[in-house]
Amino acid sequence: MVAPNLIGCFLIRRLSKNSLLTGVIVETEAYSQEEASCHGFSGRTQRNETLFGEPGNFYIYLSYGINSCVNIVTGKKNWANGVLLRSIAIKGENERIASGPGLLAKRFGLNRNFNNLPLSPANDYWLTEGENLTRMGSIVQTTRIGISQAKDIPWRWYLKSSRSVSKRVRGDRIPPKNKCWLPSTFEGI
Repeated sequence: MVAPNLIGCFLIRRLSKNSLLTGVIVETEAYSQEEASCHGFSGRTQRNETLFGEPGNFYIYLSYGINSCVNIVTGKKNWANGVLLRSIAIKGENERIASGPGLLAKRFGLNRNFNNLPLSPANDYWLTEGENLTRMGSIVQTTRIGISQAKDIPWRWYLKSSRSVSKRVRGDRIPPKNKCWLPSTFEGI
């Protein structure tokens, strides 16, 4: 399963030759063709074709006609698998600026125009290994949110020590500022 392994990775956007926007992924959800909440569950359509495509490409759709949701295609070609990026922490910015799929897409300038774009430095968006999970703390596995089907599948993961998580499980309080994990910055260009 790819989704929990993306926690701690950097999503990077090249803004200019010498300027990057970097954020650490702190919350993800997995979707797969065999379960009813996946856009590929009922088969291929023009809308979901990207989800059946090459792993490592963006699958971006509009939710309720308002917010872009950024997914990364995973698994194998011709089988709908994807990881929804739910929240990212960005060093030096408001901890909630990319907390939730719509805010994340907005902060990184991602919309349907980037659907099916391969993540690659050549395309100005890419992923790289990032934070040491031991330093970051524990990862919570729980059920997905904002869906009406297959709600009981525990395919959402988040970094417990991050204040940038979009929604915590009941009883899991936001860590105090003096005890929370803070993101670092990707240094390579």
